Amino acid sequence: MKETGKVNRILTAILILGTVTVFFPLYMAVIIAFKKPSEMTNDVAGALAFPSSWSLDNFKEAMRVTDFWNSLGNSLLITLVTIGLAILVHSIAGYVIGRSMAHKKTFRFIYLYIVSGMFVPFAILMMPLVKQTAQMGLGNRLGVILLYLVFYMPMNILLYTGYLKNIPETLEEAASIDGATTWQTFWKIIFPMMSPMHATVAILTALGTWNDVMTPLVIMSGTGKNTLPLAQLNFQTQFGTNYNLAFASYILALIPILIFYLLCQKQILNGVANGAVKG
Repeated sequence: MKETGKVNRILTAILILGTVTVFFPLYMAVIIAFKKPSEMTNDVAGALAFPSSWSLDNFKEAMRVTDFWNSLGNSLLITLVTIGLAILVHSIAGYVIGRSMAHKKTFRFIYLYIVSGMFVPFAILMMPLVKQTAQMGLGNRLGVILLYLVFYMPMNILLYTGYLKNIPETLEEAASIDGATTWQTFWKIIFPMMSPMHATVAILTALGTWNDVMTPLVIMSGTGKNTLPLAQLNFQTQFGTNYNLAFASYILALIPILIFYLLCQKQILNGVANGAVKG
């Protein structure tokens, strides 16, 4: 009993430390976002103190500086289209590769080749991609979406092929006996059963796409189209950073992706639980 109590106390301390670690930056962001620039001090006590008056002026100014609604629209367009295409294309590819690589070495090689893309840093690809997209007329939002579709393919293929092991092949055999084609089997049986993994792929793809700065910066440069992360660079100059407006803008950008995560949370937990049971 005593030993169990010690373990519980240790785990509780770790959980408390983890909670503080996660929520402290969020607390700082909210407090600074509501403060006036004159209230910003260099000492810790001043930084942690509540603002003298709670005002939305920083949020209004941040929206003006970032051209918030246009930037939000670009971010939403790129993120939602990328998510839709990723679920569609990567689930089909994951199904074909996952079911075939156990019987054919060629598909095993294809699987390893695609997954190996996870280890290629973007810095190596950046300059060739900038030149290639410009030559192909893809130095725009469409080019960014296509690049995201390629960048997230290794991770998503890995997830889909792994989750596919939870689905018995006997279901497909039964569908084949009933006269269903492979295409019909996938759409009517396999695709709906992979909904927990669809949610996982959606939130992981959304987080990476929504917060990415580098890809839109190098691909969409000069187009006059900004995503929210690009627009937020306006707060950083060679002379300093306007933290009040910056943190207000960060909170505004956090709200849509937080809502999306909450909507997908149940499906994500189901996907993790099913994967754990299978393991």
